[in-house]
Amino acid sequence: MMSWNSFSQVDTSNQIQLTKPIAKLVIKDLIQFDGLSEEVQTMQIILTETNNKLNSQGELVSNLKTQVLNYESILGTKNEQFEAQQELTKRLQQDLKKQKLKTKLMGGAGLLLAVGAAVVIN
Repeated sequence: MMSWNSFSQVDTSNQIQLTKPIAKLVIKDLIQFDGLSEEVQTMQIILTETNNKLNSQGELVSNLKTQVLNYESILGTKNEQFEAQQELTKRLQQDLKKQKLKTKLMGGAGLLLAVGAAVVIN
């Protein structure tokens, strides 16, 4: 490849001579740039991880809100069932009182009939 006609070492042999203070500043800038490049990469990784955590927390909050709504719905249903059960209990107690009264009246009427029949038969 180096023997091809298109390859030229004339263009690659140009060198620039820097003085010692300028060379030190160039080296310092290059090292600083390398450090900043690594810092930017690290910051990008941290930012990505932070965004992932934020998204996860957002999903958790959404799930917790859904759970709260479900629990509230369950509590509402249970309260409605409890109120319906109390109403049914009141009705049953009223019906039981009515039935006891009817039983007493029927018992008393039966006794009167028996006494009346005994009087009539005698």
